[in-house]
Amino acid sequence: MRLAAVARHGLAGLVAAGAGLAVGEFTAAFVSPYASPFYAVGSFLVDRAPAPMREFAIETFGTNDKPVLLWGIAIAVAILSVVAGIVERQTVPIGSVLIAMFGVFGMFAALHRPTSDKWYAAPSLIALVVGVLVLRYLRGFLFTGSSSAESGDVDPAREGLSRRQFAISAGVIAVASAAGAYLGRQISTMGDVIADRKRVRLPRPTSVAAQIPAGVDVEVDGVTPFVTANNDFYRIDTALQVPALTTGDWQLRVHGMVDNEFTLTWDDLMDMQATERIVTLTCVSNEVGGALAGTARWVGYPMKAILERAGVQDDADMLFSTSVDGWTSGTPIDAVMDGRDALLVIGMNGEPLPLEHGFPVRQVVPGLYGFVSACKWVVDWEITRFDKAEAYWTKRNWGVKAPIKTASRIDRPAGLSRHPVGDVVIAGTAWAQHRGVAKVEVRVDDGPWNTATLATEYSDDTWRQWYWTWPATAGQHTIYCRATDKTGQVQPEQRVAPIPDGATGWHNRVLRIE
Repeated sequence: MRLAAVARHGLAGLVAAGAGLAVGEFTAAFVSPYASPFYAVGSFLVDRAPAPMREFAIETFGTNDKPVLLWGIAIAVAILSVVAGIVERQTVPIGSVLIAMFGVFGMFAALHRPTSDKWYAAPSLIALVVGVLVLRYLRGFLFTGSSSAESGDVDPAREGLSRRQFAISAGVIAVASAAGAYLGRQISTMGDVIADRKRVRLPRPTSVAAQIPAGVDVEVDGVTPFVTANNDFYRIDTALQVPALTTGDWQLRVHGMVDNEFTLTWDDLMDMQATERIVTLTCVSNEVGGALAGTARWVGYPMKAILERAGVQDDADMLFSTSVDGWTSGTPIDAVMDGRDALLVIGMNGEPLPLEHGFPVRQVVPGLYGFVSACKWVVDWEITRFDKAEAYWTKRNWGVKAPIKTASRIDRPAGLSRHPVGDVVIAGTAWAQHRGVAKVEVRVDDGPWNTATLATEYSDDTWRQWYWTWPATAGQHTIYCRATDKTGQVQPEQRVAPIPDGATGWHNRVLRIE
C-alpha cells in the first residue's frame, strides 16, 4: 500500500471518529451532559483507576490532572481511529469493529454513571453508527467499491471516491463535526448557569465573621497570603465536567434516619439567616509541604440547624451527602452538631461560589478533609450510619472520618536556593483545623529545634503563618519544620503518604549558603 493511501485511510478513520464523537456530544445535550461518550469514558476511568494511579496523577500533575487525563484519552482515541481507518476493509471491516468497540464502551460507561437512566446510552449508540458510516463512506465502501479495493494498492477513484471527492467530503464532515460538537456544548453547558450566577446577590449575614486582626499576615515575601483568592484556591474533585446546576434547579432533599423529611430550595435558603466564617480547607491528597490547602471567607447556613429541623434519630451517626453528578461523601454527624461552623455554603470571598467550587451550593466542615465533608454541588442528604453506607472514596479504602492532621510547611526560601552568609528568614504556614496551632519549630540539619515566631491567630479553624531568622553559615544545609497543635500533638517526623487518611512528616528544604 502506498504511503499516500495509508495517510488518506488514516485520515478517514480520524474524521470518522471525530464525526461520531461530535454527534454523540450534540445528542448528549438533549439527554444529559454526563451522557457524553467522551466524558462518560473519562469519568468511568477516573472512578475505577487504581489508588496508586490516582496518587501518581495528583502528585505529578496536581490540579492539572483532569486536563492531562482528557488529553490522554483524546490522543488514544486519535491513534485508534487512525489505525481503524488503515485496517478497514470492504468485506472484513476491522476498522468499523474498532470504532464500534469504543461506542459500546461509551454506552457501558454512560450507563454506569451514578445519575444514569437508559437514555444515557443513546449518544454513544448514535456516535457508533455515525462513526462506522462515515468511515465506510470515506473508504469508499458504503455505496460503491469492489473486491479489488481490498489490497489498498489501487487508485482511490476505483474505491468509490476520487482524491478530490475524498478531500471535499472529509473537509465538510470535519467542519460539520466541529460545529456540531461546539453547538452541543453550548446547548448543554454553562450558559444558563453563568447567567444565573451573575444574578445571584449574596444575603447579608446575620452572623458576620470576626475581623481579621493586624498581624495575621507576617508580611514576609514569599509566604502564602492568609486569605486565598478564588482563582488561586486549589480544586481537587472527580468531576471532569463542571456540573451545570442553576439556583432554580437546585434542591436539597433531607431524608433517612430523621423524624421529618423535607426538601430545601434556593428560595428556602434565602429565607434563612446566613452566617459568614473564615475557614481553611485541606485536601487529603496534599503531600507534605504541598499546596492543596487554602483559606476563604465563606457565606452559608449552619448545617446543624438544618439537621435539627429534620430531627436526627439517636442511632444515626453519618451524613451521607450526594453531589448532582453522583459523587458522595460521608460526614460524622457529631462533627456537624458539635458547635463548629459547619456550613451549607453559597458564597466564597464575597461572591457567589465559583462554578468549579460548587455553585450554587456546597459544604464546608472545619477540621475534616474534603473527601469526607466538602461535597460540592450537593443535592441530597441522607442521614444514616457508617455501617450501612459507604461513600465514594470509602469504597476505595480511603479513611472513614478523616480529621485533618497537624501540618506545617516552609514557604520560603525556595528549595535549592542560594543565599549569602548571614541572616536568612525562614517562613511558612501551619495548620491544625479545629484544634489550632500552638507552636512551630525550625531545625537546621541535626541541630536543636528553634521556636519560630507565630503570626497573630485568627481562629482554630484557620492556618497560621510563622517565621524564624536563621544566622546562616556557609555550606549546604537542610531546614526542617514541625508544628504542635493545641492538644499537644506534634507533627510526626516519619513521612506517611496522603492516602488513605492524610500525609504526615516533617517538611524540609535544602539551601546553599555561600
